[in-house]
Amino acid sequence: MIRTLADAVPRRVPRRTRAALALAALAAGCAAPPDRGAAPVPPAAPPAVIRAADAGATVPGWREYFAEPGLQALVAQALANNRDLRIAARRVDEAAAGYGLQRAELGPTLGLQARGIRYHAPADLSLTRQAQTAGAQSAGLGFSSWELDLFGRLRALSDSARERWLASEAARRAIELQLVAQVADGYFGLCELDERLALARETVTSRRESLRITGRRVEVGSSSKLTLLQVRTLLTQAQSLVATLERERAAQVEALALLAGARPQLPETLPRLDTLAALAPLAPGLPATLLERRPDLLAAEAQLRASRANVAAARAAFFPQLTLTGQWGSASAELSGLFESGSRQWLFTPSIALPLWDWGLRARNLDLAEARRDIAVAQYEKSVQAAFRDVADALSARRWYDEQAGIAGDALAAQRERARLARLRWDTGASSFLDVLDAERDLLAAQQAEVQARRAALAARVALFAALGGGTPVTSSPEPDPVTP
Repeated sequence: MIRTLADAVPRRVPRRTRAALALAALAAGCAAPPDRGAAPVPPAAPPAVIRAADAGATVPGWREYFAEPGLQALVAQALANNRDLRIAARRVDEAAAGYGLQRAELGPTLGLQARGIRYHAPADLSLTRQAQTAGAQSAGLGFSSWELDLFGRLRALSDSARERWLASEAARRAIELQLVAQVADGYFGLCELDERLALARETVTSRRESLRITGRRVEVGSSSKLTLLQVRTLLTQAQSLVATLERERAAQVEALALLAGARPQLPETLPRLDTLAALAPLAPGLPATLLERRPDLLAAEAQLRASRANVAAARAAFFPQLTLTGQWGSASAELSGLFESGSRQWLFTPSIALPLWDWGLRARNLDLAEARRDIAVAQYEKSVQAAFRDVADALSARRWYDEQAGIAGDALAAQRERARLARLRWDTGASSFLDVLDAERDLLAAQQAEVQARRAALAARVALFAALGGGTPVTSSPEPDPVTP
């Protein structure tokens, strides 16, 4: 293989130089980072779910997108105290330390050595046939077993560790993005529950008043006891809804406390959903932009590069390993003469090793690295496909939930008018109270459904924000190295 590379160099270059260039090219080829390759996704998002206003839109950061002060304070609290995010940050530190350890393998380990020895030899073991006592002292600076990375094995292992470090950092940013989305979604859910609770309590108040008025009518004989029981049924239904919503609100507060890492810092009065609906427009862009924006895809890509670097290291293991051991210092039989002139001592021991038969150990190690690389390729492609689906689903949900919210508003207006007319007809004796009962029940359901529809539209916007990468800055250059070899 080396001969083939050397033959590719022009003949006018000396043979030794051509061989050195071939070795350098081989080492560079082992450590070269691979390209990303073609993404297994369509060239653009489905046009049916893209709006004309999205053409020039961008993906802002979470502070610009979620401008409500209460939500910003809650997100900041979660980013400071969430335990999952802390674990992810410590994993980044762990990966950085592992990269530093691997980079340290590229350079020699220098150390000071000092040694003293004193020994006594009996007469029968002495060349002079007399008992002898002697000693020696030495001190020096040296290195041992420093491997020269001629074929890029150590460099490939270092590149693999570096990519794992970058992958852990991208994974941390992915967890941070998901945390922001979960907190925003939970905050909007709490706003929804408060708004629904307010409507249910207003309904309870109005139905209590209706029950009082109907009771007076029964006392004077202008209404039947059946009507009184029907009004009481309406009241108990509203009271049951209030209890259900109170339970759901308490559970939602606890969920936000888990995300925030402490009791959530919530404003005394949460905003209404219609004041939160004016979020910045978001554009899907092209898949290539998504690949550079979403941190989970960046993590999968870094894992892919790490697996390919491991393959390069496994291939380089088939080449000889050259190690050096050296020491420079001083030695003397007496401690007083250790640093005098003429006591200099040095040692230089190069060694080369190439296993000829290892029962297929290196071959199996290469097979393992290639299998893991193929798994990483499939996982990366799956992550890209899943990300594209997330964007398509979020775009579709945003469009149809917005339309559904508009329909729910129209339905609520119709139910309000129906309830008003039904009560008016009952007051004038033109219809039975059964019409009022149905209208009031449907009105409460329509009020709750309208709030839930607006909440679903907000949830779709949050999902789209997370699917598009949440304004994560595009990192075109690698992070600075934690160590310098």
